Amino acid sequence: MSVREAMTFDVLPPDTDDDFTLQSKRVAMWAYAPWLLAVTHAIVGMILLVRGAHQLDYGAMMLALTPLLAAMALDGCAGAMLWLRKRLNLSPVLTARLVMLWFAASGMLWMLFGGATYGGMTDHSFLPLALGAGLAVKAMLSIGSPPAAIVNALLATVGVNIFSDDPLLKAAIPLLGMATVAYSIGITRMMLASSRRRLALDWQAKKALNFVEEFENSGRGWFWETNAAGTLSYVSQQLADDFKTTPEALLGRQFTDLLSVENGGSDALREERTLGFHLSARFPFSDVVVRPASDEDVHWSLSGNPIFDDNGRFLGFRGIGTDLTEQRRTEREISRLARFDSLTGLPNRAMMRQTLDEGLRNAKHRQKGCSLFLIDLDRFKNVNDTLGHPAGDALLKQVGQRLTSVMGDHGQVGRLGGDEFKAVLPGQVDIGLLESLAKTLIEQVSRPYMLDGHRVTIGASVGIAIGDPGRSCADSMIRNADLALYAAKAAGRGKHCFYEASMHSEASDRQLLENDLRGAIDRNELSVVFQTIVRAASEEMAGFEALVRWQHPKRGAISPAKFIPLAEECGMIGRIGEWVLNQALAAARGWPENVRVAVNLSPIQFNDPKIVEIVDAALKVSGVKPSRLELEITEGVFLADSDVTDGTFARLKELGVRLALDDFGTGYSSLGYLKKAPFDKIKIDQSFVRGAASRSSRNAAIIRAIVTLAESLDMDTVAEGVETHDDLQLMRDLGVSQIQGYIFGRPYGVEEATTLAESKSVEADGHQFVREPRQRLMRRALVALEGQVTEVRLRNISAMGALVECSSPVAPGRSLTIDIVGVGPVSGTVRWSSRNHFGVRFDEQFDLGRLAPRQDKRNSVTMLKPWYVERAAV
Repeated sequence: MSVREAMTFDVLPPDTDDDFTLQSKRVAMWAYAPWLLAVTHAIVGMILLVRGAHQLDYGAMMLALTPLLAAMALDGCAGAMLWLRKRLNLSPVLTARLVMLWFAASGMLWMLFGGATYGGMTDHSFLPLALGAGLAVKAMLSIGSPPAAIVNALLATVGVNIFSDDPLLKAAIPLLGMATVAYSIGITRMMLASSRRRLALDWQAKKALNFVEEFENSGRGWFWETNAAGTLSYVSQQLADDFKTTPEALLGRQFTDLLSVENGGSDALREERTLGFHLSARFPFSDVVVRPASDEDVHWSLSGNPIFDDNGRFLGFRGIGTDLTEQRRTEREISRLARFDSLTGLPNRAMMRQTLDEGLRNAKHRQKGCSLFLIDLDRFKNVNDTLGHPAGDALLKQVGQRLTSVMGDHGQVGRLGGDEFKAVLPGQVDIGLLESLAKTLIEQVSRPYMLDGHRVTIGASVGIAIGDPGRSCADSMIRNADLALYAAKAAGRGKHCFYEASMHSEASDRQLLENDLRGAIDRNELSVVFQTIVRAASEEMAGFEALVRWQHPKRGAISPAKFIPLAEECGMIGRIGEWVLNQALAAARGWPENVRVAVNLSPIQFNDPKIVEIVDAALKVSGVKPSRLELEITEGVFLADSDVTDGTFARLKELGVRLALDDFGTGYSSLGYLKKAPFDKIKIDQSFVRGAASRSSRNAAIIRAIVTLAESLDMDTVAEGVETHDDLQLMRDLGVSQIQGYIFGRPYGVEEATTLAESKSVEADGHQFVREPRQRLMRRALVALEGQVTEVRLRNISAMGALVECSSPVAPGRSLTIDIVGVGPVSGTVRWSSRNHFGVRFDEQFDLGRLAPRQDKRNSVTMLKPWYVERAAV
């Protein structure tokens, strides 16, 4: 620190926060200075009263006491100012400046006091006493403050020049003042430098203490310290909390007394010995895991270093401890989550894969197979969409419990994710047992559930694969079970299927077909045909439904029922659907204005956010009026988010297109769909139409109800799949608006459809009624005619009758009994007769299953089973 800085440090504004702190501390050293100077003034005043009573008159006495009392009053004000400086919000610099003013003013008053006493007293020995006392005290007070020392030196110089004629004294006093100032500057420089160093050290110590406190308060660790005897000299609060006591209660105890190895096992004993060795050998140690002597399951990790003084004398240990209890719990939880599903508590995918690998290894050693179930829930997505994901989670928990209950000791059940589960059955290869477990599993999962007051019913499909010990691997079993699961779903869901080798070839063939489908549009293999839709009452042309067809160059014609689901799965349905829409509108552009075109939209297309823009663009390109386009939508679109679905319906209606609900009656058939969706037409599925004219069918009543509902909602109705005149007449009688089916022709190409669209009406052509399925094989039979048993032959046998070849004439209306060889007698009535032939109608419906050949049990063929399955059954 420079001399100039030392001289002005107290009275100039600080440059740094540290200097501000130092100024505050230096101002504090003046706190008792005014009171010391006031005491000095009081003592001198009392001496004046004692000695001046004989030498001064009253006026001179008052003249001397006035500056003295003023100085004492000023001392009191200065003392009060220093005492109340924080309340008065006085800065250190302002306080120091006021102190310097008080110091100077007090000195001047002291000079006035000296002058008054010097002129009034005959004994001038009092003056050196008074002045010397004041200057000595002020010199003592100003040692640590150069500005005060300068003021004091100036006052002393002025005083000696006023009250003394001695030249030596006049020279000595200033020199002493300068020496005092120099000493004060030197002392101040040392004090400020030392204070700055101490302040830096204090700041470092405070920062370190804050780090210690923050570290301890964070709960991540604590500090400990022992003396040379091994007793605790410092402990953190967290350490005391583990023992439910205070840090003071632990001080003085042996550190090793806090540790315990009881019930800790060999690992804990080894760690305790490691810690004891380091403590006794005074070696540093790190991350030694020990258990405290506590009733709770607590674990510590200790690290420590020995402490030595400059002479090498051992002072003890100082170290850090960490509570590993929560960390170990977290590690156990992480380990559990890595192996178990957090929702159901069942083993997860990784754990089930490990279980399957272990089951196959065990099967190899024991020469017993291992079975795998893949379980997929049916209609689970509908629960999530309607009741929300919390309800879906609750449902998965109940499903997991039921699966575990069904599987019991036979195997391990786990959850793969979503609504997929897996079960590994080590050593279980008995086909009968596996089939029984699969049926029971599906039955239990399909039982109703109660979720927040809602009754929910789902289903399950199961794929089963059996592993050959020593030959099967986990990957192949999972693949096989997945193929079997796919087959179970394709069979109608709620089923179980065992893996068969043909499934693999089917999957490969499906993959090849998918690859071919991706390029079918570019290779012009797809085409659009049009099936007529006719008004039921007048048989006038109402429109066409656009249907896509695929003519494979090698496989030939591929059914839409096969490649449309494939397109939906592989993501091609959007491109194919847009292509069909453009082709259909391009064809409709050449039709009369009163002929509409219907195009199917799959749920995947409908849920495409750009579907409205796609339809709008196709209409603008073709120039077809929106009212001539009908979009046929199935109930599957309602399984998606309702808000998005409603918005798509509204935007499509804004375009002006018509909407038709396709395949009504085959899905959920919820009346809520009709209430909120703006449909213009309901299409009655062909499964209700075909055979509806039969006297034994209830379909007519169902169709009548659908028509009544549609008329109430101002919607048209279309009957699909009409093929016979009986069904056509029934649809007319029931009030169906429009007819679609082979009775008005099979789907036509673009040119034929254009020609047909310009005609006013379409003529129905087809069978009068639905012909029953017939057995084409010829059967021998015996019949009694004119009292003689005659051998006949039966052809075209159906449930209602048959064609009979007979050499004898038979009159229509005759009742007779025909004994079919190997089947038994059946009675009927002759309906018509011709040369060597007559037709018989059975009195009761005939079971065609009776015609199946009976199997000779002696030559029965059993299902081939692997050798390990046969062994398991023994």
